[in-house]
Amino acid sequence: MEDDRARLEASVRGRVQGVGFRFFVLDVASDLGLTGWVANARGGSVACVAEGPRADLERLLELLQRGPGGARVQNVDHSWSSATGQWQSFSVKSGAHTGD
Repeated sequence: MEDDRARLEASVRGRVQGVGFRFFVLDVASDLGLTGWVANARGGSVACVAEGPRADLERLLELLQRGPGGARVQNVDHSWSSATGQWQSFSVKSGAHTGD
């Protein structure tokens, strides 16, 4: 059902760089069939923008709050909005990424 599609924007803080966090997110998002991207951000956080069914995005958010084994997530700031449909897949962006 297309009308339950949403957009999740999240910033994950803590020990989240250098621990495989982006590839953890890539695997989870791909398994859930989401589109969007994940990237390291300035200040040591990880930024993520994902679109898909709201229930799948809520599952992604749960997993962002845990992270992979080596991560120590302190908090996840997030916001919800309408999906834009601008991506065809989910990818890892390199370097400090500031947005779309």
